[in-house]
Amino acid sequence: MARWLVAITPIAGAILFPLIVPITISRLGISYGVVVALVLSSLWFVAMLRTSEMPH
Repeated sequence: MARWLVAITPIAGAILFPLIVPITISRLGISYGVVVALVLSSLWFVAMLRTSEMPH
């Protein structure tokens, strides 16, 4: 399960971010789009740090 999560985290962020932000901008406006972009990028960054595999 852990390897699957490590593998899917960068792919999920790279696919979902460019889909969610423009949809938010078109439906709610640029200010909400910027907020969503900041929140998503922060959450993605934290998820990438939490699931990273460092050599021992």
